Amino acid sequence: MSSESLSNRDWLQIVGRLGGARALESSARETKAFVRPREVACATDLLRLILSYCLSAMSLRSTAAWAGAIELAKISDAGLIYRLRQSATWLEWLVAKALEGASPPSTQGRLIRILDGTNVAKAGSKAKKGNKVWRVHSAFDLPLERFSHFVLTDEKGAERLDRAPVVKGEIRLGDRGYMHPDAIANVIEAGGDIVVRAGWKSAIWLDAQDGRIDLIAALREAAPQGSMDRPIFVKRKNGQRLALRLITVKKSPEAAEKARRQARRAAQQEGYTVSKATLEAADWVILVTSLSADAYPAKDILDLYRLRWRIEIAFKRLKSLIGLAAPPGLRDASAKPWVLAHLLIILLLEPSVDELEDSPHWPLAA
Repeated sequence: MSSESLSNRDWLQIVGRLGGARALESSARETKAFVRPREVACATDLLRLILSYCLSAMSLRSTAAWAGAIELAKISDAGLIYRLRQSATWLEWLVAKALEGASPPSTQGRLIRILDGTNVAKAGSKAKKGNKVWRVHSAFDLPLERFSHFVLTDEKGAERLDRAPVVKGEIRLGDRGYMHPDAIANVIEAGGDIVVRAGWKSAIWLDAQDGRIDLIAALREAAPQGSMDRPIFVKRKNGQRLALRLITVKKSPEAAEKARRQARRAAQQEGYTVSKATLEAADWVILVTSLSADAYPAKDILDLYRLRWRIEIAFKRLKSLIGLAAPPGLRDASAKPWVLAHLLIILLLEPSVDELEDSPHWPLAA
């Protein structure tokens, strides 16, 4: 993608995807990102200026100089950072606009929706557990291979299976971080089904008589068969119980040993001794689902869960192709729109992302 095309045809396509210049002007004024023309003549120019700074390697001063050189805007670096800090609500609106109609319900078969999150370190931090991060909560739809929902929070924003609106009839997939009975119940009550990975102590496991189930003992009993598929109940915060289906399958010796090493390493880093039960559970893949055994045999549930790798590829594209990394500056007011700008661009580029994947990182400011 050349600098010339970015300056003309492709930029006009981006504006068109967002509803056109008049719609951009209206939304910018409504969200107070653009109140009156001073250094910047219109909302379309403001958006290009913001994206050019956020998506390129240029500093504030360099971006301001570039904008003056091409007669886009006569603005100082202080004026640019002020405009950026006023744009978060507008960029949130534009992300929502780009998501409109991106993933309609599947007409052939059921919509598969993968929920997951990725962390973006705040300035001066590393994107590790407990550190200061921006957390991008996402929904990714199959077979369309498109993001359909984004929510941006700080590190305190927990992963929840019900963060995205439910499309009736969808099947929602989540890893073990999404094993929250109340959120799972909300998805099911809204007309969706779920497949979620669980840890052996992720929930209070109950039988039909409300008796506690020792999951480790149940896994030992299932060891000769190498798998288990049975009804189970989990306790909710309000004391009610949620009916689900428990599916477990033994891992290969290599995968089990890798999981045990990871458990030992995590325990060492956190300063505790890993339990025997945790090491035993590492031999197993543990899933819960609301899908019936008649319609979805255990093998189909496992195959569904394996589709989660598609969102991992999508996140890699987001971070490598678009360059999503730690935003500059220490203030949330400027870091948040910086992250939102990257989310907006990946949504706009998704229809042609396969063509761009082998291309070098491109700056809008070129």
